[in-house]
Amino acid sequence: MSGPQQTQSVAPSPTILVVDEETSVRRLCRTLLEQAGFTVIEADGSSEALKACTHHEGSLDLLITALTLPPPSFQIASSSNQFPHVHGYDLAVRAATIRPGLRVILMSGNPDKELVSYGITGTTLPTLAKPFDQNGLVSLVQEVLRKPAPDLDSTSQEKAANDAEWFG
Repeated sequence: MSGPQQTQSVAPSPTILVVDEETSVRRLCRTLLEQAGFTVIEADGSSEALKACTHHEGSLDLLITALTLPPPSFQIASSSNQFPHVHGYDLAVRAATIRPGLRVILMSGNPDKELVSYGITGTTLPTLAKPFDQNGLVSLVQEVLRKPAPDLDSTSQEKAANDAEWFG
């Protein structure tokens, strides 16, 4: 009879939610991140992403979202809509409220210009400029995942949106 077996615990790979209206961008992110050992969930807009944040049973470690997320069709805004169509920065605030400890990377072809167009100044959220390459994406993801989780005051989305230390 052999001695006691040693059980090695394998930590699950971090789970990343990728949100972009362009299928090709989501698929590229998925391919590159899965090759690097991450688990990836895709969403084509903020509404689908908020549903994933709410209903996904496992962990969500990182949100990578496009800043510009146009709604798929006309909708009337309503305070009763739990999963509204919002731009990427507002998605990040809402998602981090749903999932405390969620880290965020914003994607854009011109992040500085887009942030200003939404009236957002002073943020220290990491950004990924499009187009990007595999090394740039994976390196930034690894760097962001090494940082401490954000401390978000869930009582005030507006406060979080203007808090320059949001993700420290």
